[in-house]
Amino acid sequence: MLPIPLLMLFLFLFGCSDSIKPTNSNLEASPPGTGINPYSTIAAIPLPEGYTRLDVATGSFAGWLRHLPLKKNKMVYAYNGEPKANQHAQFAVIDISTGNKDLQQCADAVMRLRAEYLYSQKRFAEIDFTDNNHTHYRLPAGAGRALFDQYLEKVFAYCGTASLEKQLTALTDNRQLEPGDVLIKGGSPGHAMQVVDAAINKEGKLIFLLAQSYMPAQDMHVVVNPANDKFSPWYPVDDSPIIETPEWVFKKNNWRKWPVY
Repeated sequence: MLPIPLLMLFLFLFGCSDSIKPTNSNLEASPPGTGINPYSTIAAIPLPEGYTRLDVATGSFAGWLRHLPLKKNKMVYAYNGEPKANQHAQFAVIDISTGNKDLQQCADAVMRLRAEYLYSQKRFAEIDFTDNNHTHYRLPAGAGRALFDQYLEKVFAYCGTASLEKQLTALTDNRQLEPGDVLIKGGSPGHAMQVVDAAINKEGKLIFLLAQSYMPAQDMHVVVNPANDKFSPWYPVDDSPIIETPEWVFKKNNWRKWPVY
């Protein structure tokens, strides 16, 4: 493990950054938000009229994401228990641990979700992430929960947006996106977000939900759509060159998929 000063520098260089934000008055720092979330899972989040959720295979990553549990409390907390300054980005908070270290940031949350799914399926050989030096971090087959949690912390420390972007496969046509796909801009600054659900209407128009963690490490949350109140929290797939999210603006070529094994 790196000495603490070097580890902090590493996280600064390869973690998320809050230096790029869309211009939106609703995103100013504000007192902590309040409210009760009435939806128990991602799958319970209502759709816009005329849309139905995409069919997904039983046991698939897409189906697993769709059944992630949501907290009743809509407040987003950082790893240290403090409320996040911006309480306007989230639609709902995912009920999954953050830990008590500033490690599980944006790309880390994406890797965590993928690793948790594969772990639940006992597909240990596929739990494999690489750093910028192409060093592989693999989970030993049959690892117990304690070892799995230690493994995740190591991945969070050494892998980030830059390395994850290289590990993923480019999605050249966003009309083919599905739950499990990733929006990612590698580097410093960089950011990554997870598609946790998608739906389609009779005209073949797609919409999707995005989830994120951020910097500092914080509760994973489904985000609102700051650019389209009509669809929020859903995002429509369209011809726009950018995807504007509450705390990052992505380009259309930032779509990625997990490799097929």
